[in-house]
Amino acid sequence: MDKHSAKIGKNVIESLTFGMYDDSRFVYREYIQNSADAIDKAVETKILGSRSDGNIHIDIDINNKIVTIEDNATGIKSSEIVRILKDIADSDKDRTKDKGFRGIGRLGGLAYCDKLIFESSVKGEKVKNIMIWDASHLRSIINNRHEKEDAGFVVDSITTFSQEKEDEREHYFKVILENVNNEELLDVNDIREYLSMVAPVPYPRRFIFSKKIYDETKKLKYEIDEYTIYINNEQLFKAYKTVLYEGDNDSLKKIDEVMDVETFSFYIGNELLVWGWYSISTFQKQLPERANLARGIRLRKGNIQIGSEYCLVKLHKEQRGNFYFLGEIHGVHKSLIPNARRDYFLENEVMKLFEKNIKKYFHDELYKLYHFGSKVRSDKKKIESFHVLKEELKEKNKIGFTDKTEKKKLEEKFEKVKEIAENAEKNINKYKEELAKEKSPKKKILEKVTKDIDTNVSKIEIPNNNGNKKIKFIVDNLRRLRKDQRKIVQRIFNVIDNVLTKELAENLKSKITEELK
Repeated sequence: MDKHSAKIGKNVIESLTFGMYDDSRFVYREYIQNSADAIDKAVETKILGSRSDGNIHIDIDINNKIVTIEDNATGIKSSEIVRILKDIADSDKDRTKDKGFRGIGRLGGLAYCDKLIFESSVKGEKVKNIMIWDASHLRSIINNRHEKEDAGFVVDSITTFSQEKEDEREHYFKVILENVNNEELLDVNDIREYLSMVAPVPYPRRFIFSKKIYDETKKLKYEIDEYTIYINNEQLFKAYKTVLYEGDNDSLKKIDEVMDVETFSFYIGNELLVWGWYSISTFQKQLPERANLARGIRLRKGNIQIGSEYCLVKLHKEQRGNFYFLGEIHGVHKSLIPNARRDYFLENEVMKLFEKNIKKYFHDELYKLYHFGSKVRSDKKKIESFHVLKEELKEKNKIGFTDKTEKKKLEEKFEKVKEIAENAEKNINKYKEELAKEKSPKKKILEKVTKDIDTNVSKIEIPNNNGNKKIKFIVDNLRRLRKDQRKIVQRIFNVIDNVLTKELAENLKSKITEELK
């Protein structure tokens, strides 16, 4: 039998650092989730009184190209720090409980700086432990294809460890990226936006429906993992808002608003599988990406986002369905485990059950909901169109028609549009009757859309000239002109009606009338 011992080459380090993720900003997520785990451990071991006593500070120094991520949690003991920080993919963490558990995420910063420095101190110890990873040297080793170094040899070659004196009351863990070579990691506003949807932070106070979400989790006996995180001393919150926009930052236009949120949950036996919430609006359109940072129903585990806003698109009946909503789905079951890239869950029976439940819910509830919103809005527009036409006829009776043909066409159109509006009104009344005894999101949409609608379409008759059977023509106002001249103007108006758009034609006829009066 072959007694050859396997060799782990240096290329594995390249894969776990330079080639692991498509988005450089993931490094912030990786270090935050490690800090979050440390805060939980600090609460468990009484180093911190509660999770709210823990904090994570991110400092982005653009001028000096330095990024620092620091927490005030447990730190790492002197006797364990070298093993923990030098060993790769050999974490002591519990994958069913901890947010970071593979022991590879901390290496992500190596791809984006010249030096990756870890500093730590533990309460009761009088030392600060410092480990430095020389990322520049690592790149030179990786790029040298003539040498076939072992991964362990490479790690030993690029790391140094030292200690300094520290106050024994101190307890922290700090990550420092020196000479950051990626501009995206130094863009404070972009990082703040990214982490506002990715990091495990609280809902903002301006999002008035957060209380309803918290109340639901209390009923489920589930605590949302939330941590106090600062970016350049400004606390970070999720990016949810109640107003929905379109346009760019300089020219935002309100298109809709969140009027409520709906919550849901699924179980495996007595064990909570997932819970979630989604926004209820009138679903005017898919939420534009630039104008709505928080758009889409997001997948989360431990309150950290899994993948992007596109993660759950595949479970919708229509791909566009995800982007009519704001919302979250929180994976709770211990067997819902994020994969190494943290863009989805590992495939197992519980993951398949998760997909089955969510797919059915999306198809049965969300798909029908935004389509219902579309139907109600459509019916409302038909009724509104009828009332617009009614006012147009009133105005025509007042200022005059071009000729008898125009009057006849408008009256025929009135009858057709009235019939359409009557059917729309019947639909709305049917919806009201069906939803009268329900507490359905559909009822909220119906009430919002039809709040100011002018009904009783069937009782509205064709407007006439105050009971006068004689038709009034526009040219009747041109009293300075002889009868034959008015007939010529009337023919000109006919040509204008046939050639120009309705709006242009009316404007031009009005201008001519004013000139010839």
